[in-house]
Amino acid sequence: MSRTFFVTAALPYANGSFHIGHIMEYIQADIWVRSQRMAGHTVHFVCADDAHGAPIMLKAQAEGITPQALVARYAAERPRYLDGFHIRFDHWHSTDSPENVALSQGIYKALRQADLIDSRDIEQFYDPVQGMFLPDRYIKGECPRCHAKDQYGDSCEVCGAVYQPTELIEPYSTLTHARPELRRSEHFFFRLSDPRCVAFLQGWTTGQRSDGSPHLQPEVLAKTREWLGTEGGDGQASLADWDISRDEPYFGIPIPDAPGKYFYVWLDAPIGYLASLMAHCQQLGLDFDALTAPDSPIEQVHFIGKDIVYFHALFWPAMLHFSGRKVPDLLHVHGFITVSGEKMSKSRGTGISPLRYLDIGMDAEWLRYYIAAKLNAHVEDLDFNPDDFIARVNSDLVGKYVNIASRAASFISRHFDGQLGFVGDVAPCQAELRACARQVQADFDKRDYGRAIRRIMAQADQINQAFDSARPWVLAKGLSQADDTRKQALQDICSRALAGFHTLTVMLSPVLPALSARVARELFGLERDFVWADAGQLPSYIHPFRHLMQRVDPAQLDALFEPPAEPLVAPGGEPIADTITIQDFARVDLRLARIVECSHVEGSDKLLRLMLDVGEGRLRQVFSGIRSAYEPADLVGRMTVVVANLAPRKMRFGESEGMVLAASHADENVYPGLYVLEPWPGAEPGLRVR
Repeated sequence: MSRTFFVTAALPYANGSFHIGHIMEYIQADIWVRSQRMAGHTVHFVCADDAHGAPIMLKAQAEGITPQALVARYAAERPRYLDGFHIRFDHWHSTDSPENVALSQGIYKALRQADLIDSRDIEQFYDPVQGMFLPDRYIKGECPRCHAKDQYGDSCEVCGAVYQPTELIEPYSTLTHARPELRRSEHFFFRLSDPRCVAFLQGWTTGQRSDGSPHLQPEVLAKTREWLGTEGGDGQASLADWDISRDEPYFGIPIPDAPGKYFYVWLDAPIGYLASLMAHCQQLGLDFDALTAPDSPIEQVHFIGKDIVYFHALFWPAMLHFSGRKVPDLLHVHGFITVSGEKMSKSRGTGISPLRYLDIGMDAEWLRYYIAAKLNAHVEDLDFNPDDFIARVNSDLVGKYVNIASRAASFISRHFDGQLGFVGDVAPCQAELRACARQVQADFDKRDYGRAIRRIMAQADQINQAFDSARPWVLAKGLSQADDTRKQALQDICSRALAGFHTLTVMLSPVLPALSARVARELFGLERDFVWADAGQLPSYIHPFRHLMQRVDPAQLDALFEPPAEPLVAPGGEPIADTITIQDFARVDLRLARIVECSHVEGSDKLLRLMLDVGEGRLRQVFSGIRSAYEPADLVGRMTVVVANLAPRKMRFGESEGMVLAASHADENVYPGLYVLEPWPGAEPGLRVR
């Protein structure tokens, strides 16, 4: 039976470029959407820029531009990311749109009519230097629960506690570091603590979709049980009413009949899902109101990260329900992406730049496959391990999957002019392939991508083993003089392998859309993409095989994580950088260091490994991109200058604990030369450069 889905991924906040976490989530959602479409279902896959809020307003202010101009700048980058990783949304919108204004204000009015909006005076932190009330994320202090330092004003990243900013101990403004003042202001609240909301959420969180599967994963359900007070304790819900308003100055949607008041960004951001769907419906001539009505058969599915569960599992469904709209059918929550066990962080040098990944020539479908192989239906972090990445791509995709076609197709093209032929009963082979595809399709439907990939690769192993056991290269020797039986045997062996490859490609299509499209057209001569019904079908002809996929070169991973040499530049190289203050310079701790050991880095043609004495009573390991200019023996014993307070950076070959300073011309092709800074004789390790 054909189904219709309304699918979203979390809206990216439009004050910065996409990071690898966005790409991971969008790939996860895209795989699921493609699988549903292959089954013949209708999917409306939409997203939008999360374009409101104080951070965007303040950043635009600092740059001397409008918030709209800032949002537009990052929006212009979007196609490079989405197209680059084969992520295909049907429509992309913005929360700063007429549709979102109308929907947000309409939903607010409906909630107010349902007596679920209160107004009350509250005490709120005000930055007297900046001249504005402070959003929660611009206040830091000591967590009132676990007493961790430097926690944000709305929640603790250490213990997970959610609280009011006024509960922080020793609060300070992150904008000016001033101690904020408490001032009174009228605010509007969504009454989440209302017994009607609690009763609805207790039912929705434990409810099921039309196919019998739950709305929430077990881990997410357990968390909502804590919030709703249904696990342990006195059984009473501990939901707090939600402050949905902010005072001017604020970049957002005005609250009707409340001059100077704006909706908090987290109210209009999820409504942005609906605004994007509305704009998409307008383009297609669809009835948006019918699709979002409470009794609509469309299935509403959200892919989000675990850090925004509270908003999506409580506020969002309650807002929708009590404003007379359809509530979500499925909330799929994923964990964070880490690198070699470390949380993604630019400051710690463990971030992966999606554009750098593409710019250095790495195949987008390598990453799509690796992410799929590591994802399951639970709320677990996904770890990107460079060595594991190389092994999985080279072994699975090239060594197992592509290898089948490259070997079998050569025999068929050379000896049978591309014509496939089967001997004996092929029904068992077809049945096995179809059964595997059904299981894989079910795994994708349940978002258990890792299990789907394991099934696919197990099937690839069987195909390769059967091919190797039959030894077609032996049958092919002297084939022109061979009898028909031997020729038929060779054709059958290779045809069965290619039939298996055909179904493997069907199963991998949601993960490898570009490669599967090439296989469908270039190898099997189809004029369309694969669908699930193609699994187990026996192709009758192939075109000559074309190379499908390169192996990962370990040097590419080095380049992905390798920090580029960031030398000081010789005169005439490039303009002087923007002016900084003495406080800016003081944040960089430059120290003299003695190079105690130096060696080449295996697998890198740019790096040297330095062991430095920085006067700490231990040696620091630093990787520096100066191999083109120095031999290790030339550097041992020499003094240099190192950035000592640079966050450690985890790389494939170890952790780098600083950066050695060097100078070069901006155009090294025209003016070659790289010069490590060296202090005058007599200087000692550990002295600070001031």
